[in-house]
Amino acid sequence: MALVTLAVMVYSGSQFFSGAWAAFKHRSANMYTLIALGISAAWLYSTVALLFPGFFPEEQLRDVFFDVTAVVTALVVLGSALEIRARARTSEALKKLIGLQARTARVIRDGSEVEIPIEAVAVDDIVVVRPGEKIPVDGVIISGVSAVDESMVTGESIPSEKTEGDTVIGATINKTGSFRLRTTRVGRDTMLAQIIQMVRDAQGSKAPIQRTVDKVAGYFVPAVMIVGILTFMAWFTFGPAPALVYAVITAVTVLVIACPCALGLATPTSLMVGIGKGAENGILIKSGDALETAHRVDTVVLDKTGTITRGEPALTDLVVFNGFDENRILAFAASAEVGSEHPLGEAIVAGARFRNVEVVEAADFDAVPGHGIEATVGGRHVVLGNLKFMADRGVAAGAAEETLGQLADEGKTAVVVGVDGELAGVIAVADTVKEDSVAAIRRLHDLGLEVVMLTGDNQRTAATIARLVGVDRVLAEVLPEDKATQVKLLQAEGKTVAMVGDGINDAPALAQADVGMAMGTGTDVAMESGDVTLVKGSLGGIVTAIELSKATIRNVHQNLVGAFAYNTLGVPIAAGVFYPLFGILLSPLLAGAAMAFSSVTVVSNANRLRRWRPSIQQGAS
Repeated sequence: MALVTLAVMVYSGSQFFSGAWAAFKHRSANMYTLIALGISAAWLYSTVALLFPGFFPEEQLRDVFFDVTAVVTALVVLGSALEIRARARTSEALKKLIGLQARTARVIRDGSEVEIPIEAVAVDDIVVVRPGEKIPVDGVIISGVSAVDESMVTGESIPSEKTEGDTVIGATINKTGSFRLRTTRVGRDTMLAQIIQMVRDAQGSKAPIQRTVDKVAGYFVPAVMIVGILTFMAWFTFGPAPALVYAVITAVTVLVIACPCALGLATPTSLMVGIGKGAENGILIKSGDALETAHRVDTVVLDKTGTITRGEPALTDLVVFNGFDENRILAFAASAEVGSEHPLGEAIVAGARFRNVEVVEAADFDAVPGHGIEATVGGRHVVLGNLKFMADRGVAAGAAEETLGQLADEGKTAVVVGVDGELAGVIAVADTVKEDSVAAIRRLHDLGLEVVMLTGDNQRTAATIARLVGVDRVLAEVLPEDKATQVKLLQAEGKTVAMVGDGINDAPALAQADVGMAMGTGTDVAMESGDVTLVKGSLGGIVTAIELSKATIRNVHQNLVGAFAYNTLGVPIAAGVFYPLFGILLSPLLAGAAMAFSSVTVVSNANRLRRWRPSIQQGAS
């Protein structure tokens, strides 16, 4: 029995001794220290009792505990195996992302279509993608139209319509049509590869709460060793006969049951599940620190352009005069602007096409910078511009002044349209609010957060957008270099700030904030500066990130309370406090089983986060 248990202890329990020795070399102690001391003490005592029974004056003291060594080792190893199995499930989101990677791609080489390994695809290759296939790498569509399922990357369940000039993400699913793309990023540079790396890095990082737990565990283990020694001395001095046997049993039991496995698992397992859950919902969290901090955020600062709004002008208003028809005026204006590269002109053309208004070729196009344009459309003389330009071209546009003033008050840019010298209408464009911005800001208010809008736009435009979406405070006309300063001022008020932005000019503020959230539809610089990337570029992602942080930290607290309660109750029982009153004495075998059960309980509770669902769906960007 001695040789068999020695083999079990040396082979199966070698990890405990190597872990304890590694801690000892750093002048510290860990959970392996407790287990190694417990099982080795039981084995040594039993071996001495077996080989040198004469050392013990009484027969009762010659009992052996080889079974304790073997069974405790088996239970702890079994518990570790269950932990590894349970923890492996927490990386399921990461495995799903890795599994999405295509293995081959069909590229055009020397005029022919050939299938090659994904590793052989180079930037600027032309790749053919058919319906139902995975898109192998990131690229831009050069021909063809299709709908692409990007749900695993963006969280959006509805396929996105893609046409020539649109970007596509590697590993997403092509649903309907065939198209060709020109590759822009391959290998480690693809968005999927970067997402995988970010999730992997974040799951390996430590949150502040984990660092606190590590410090507590550093004091806890030596304290337990002292309790074990005191227990031995108390039972040896005051315990019943055979006192030495009772002293050894209780000391070993204390060391085994106090193993802080559950304490060590309480935080990292919850953070791993939380970060993986974020990735499933299009929220990429770079570190456990960011996930832990997000639950304390009380102020959310939103950049305006590209964050609250779409970041590009769109046709919003069309007011007619002198009996002209809306579509007719829009056709005149869009046809005159079709060759223009001005954002206002592009918005008018896009608006006309969205309304299925025919846009024809114009002649005699002429532009006067800062004033307007004129052209001949279908034999009619069309002018678009400001009131001065209308006056210069002989168009009496005084009736449009009131309309222009109202549109300007709403933060919109408006132009007057004249046809054959007669006032025809007023067309307005503006940067429009994203579909889900209002709902997301309302939900942030429900969570008790203050919402601040930070923008370089003028007060009037900023006030208009603020009124539309319902933010609490507006900081307008802020220069890019001053955005970080505004975040600092909010922090000086004692606020924990989350900054949300998409542009290069937002990068300093994203880095200054307690939590920087970058829109995935923005610039690479912003995403690298932020702690969290909202892949879909939707404000709903902020709500999801904060709610997920709160749920994760709540789960961590549940685990910590359970782990501390287990040790607080278990150690006195193991020391034998119930023996004088009820004759109850915990055996080392039960202590080992209880220790393994507590670890599995903590990991199972962390896995409950896998059932978490966001309260708000992220809308289209």
